[in-house]
Amino acid sequence: MEPPDRRVGRPTPRDQKGPLRGPWGRGPARSAPWPTEWLGARPVSRSDSLSRRVWLFDLDNTLHDASHAAFGPTNLAMTDYMVEHLALTHEGASDLRQHYWNHYGATLLGLVRHHGVKANHFLEQTHRLPGLEQRLRTSAQDRAVLRRLRGRKFILTNAPRDYAMRVLNTLGLAACFDGVISIEDMTMFGHLRPKPDARMFRHIAARLKVRPTDCVLVEDTLEHQKAARGLGMRTAWMQRYLEGRYRGVPWTPGSRHANKGMNRPEVGVHPCRKPPYVCAKIKSIQTLLTL
Repeated sequence: MEPPDRRVGRPTPRDQKGPLRGPWGRGPARSAPWPTEWLGARPVSRSDSLSRRVWLFDLDNTLHDASHAAFGPTNLAMTDYMVEHLALTHEGASDLRQHYWNHYGATLLGLVRHHGVKANHFLEQTHRLPGLEQRLRTSAQDRAVLRRLRGRKFILTNAPRDYAMRVLNTLGLAACFDGVISIEDMTMFGHLRPKPDARMFRHIAARLKVRPTDCVLVEDTLEHQKAARGLGMRTAWMQRYLEGRYRGVPWTPGSRHANKGMNRPEVGVHPCRKPPYVCAKIKSIQTLLTL
């Protein structure tokens, strides 16, 4: 592994004060070639420009405990959707949903490719999640730490934008980020390319006018980190919401536990180990300040 960049994460005063202007509560400009929501509406500060550091943060089970707040109801809603629109049994729909998530990194991608499901309709129907705001929880220190991280910061999530904004606004984290890159933004030449598609990682870096080596992906899903690291991005494996969940479970290919669960690590990798494509294992956002 290459030597750590001691400049990464060093706290510096931000030139911009107050909440962001534009990325939230305003639609993209009609003439914009790329969604302005995640390109960011505020000017890049001098310190950010010098470092060119771009932080790409996953949302679920990285910035909040999605296993507690969202995954159960979302999985049930997706399964019910597949029962209704694909004429499957509940068990068959549940197995197919999990298969598509394991194979593609997003259930939606399998449904679009193999069943002609309309992405917008699926996302709207399955992410209503009544009571979500009351179930959300995260670390109280995250907001302050995120503001201290040097560089531009974006949410990079395979979830829909409306859901991501509900989470960020409820947790008070929206103003910490320069934009949100959601699954609606991950279309290339008419095809969805969500994480872990390396083409989308490369495209994101190009649109943000940085090299992949200028980017740091903070993520709980190893398969996404593997693809990002292959392009030269730095990777931080967030384990805050994995701790204790799989304690004592043998991580072997074919294991019942290794193949179930929306937030399980890559099959065959125990949380205590660090794969070669992971630059750092972290259990707190605050650790990013020391990298």
